[in-house]
Amino acid sequence: MTFRPWTYEDVYAVAALEKQCFSDPWTFRMLADSFFSENTRTLAAEEGGELAGYAILSVLFEDAELADIAVSPKFRRRGLADEMLARLEGEALAAGAERVLLEVRVSNAPAMRLYLKRGYVGCGVRPRYYADGEDALIMQKRLAGANS
Repeated sequence: MTFRPWTYEDVYAVAALEKQCFSDPWTFRMLADSFFSENTRTLAAEEGGELAGYAILSVLFEDAELADIAVSPKFRRRGLADEMLARLEGEALAAGAERVLLEVRVSNAPAMRLYLKRGYVGCGVRPRYYADGEDALIMQKRLAGANS
């Protein structure tokens, strides 16, 4: 498995995988716009030239936010999301972040298990956060080695 930042050319494959993985996917435009923010970190995982997964993280001062993470069904249950998240947490720490925040659908038990395993804790709820009215659980993790 190879890990690297996205290139602009990856956005088509990322958008296709986004549609495959989520009921309320980011649009191509939203994904493409992520390239125009100096605060955004992207990560693509590929094997044999095929996109296996991707993630987007934004860092602003002491806070980082995991905006999106997905793994192709073909590559699931191999620890790929855990590896991508670990790599982005390291980038967030190197950029000066002290914690990572994220939102997850309350019905997404596999994602919550991953986040709990990685040390995230629930810290709030965003009622009716998703377009279909489902709530989001807000989770956070204090990064090891952060200054406070």
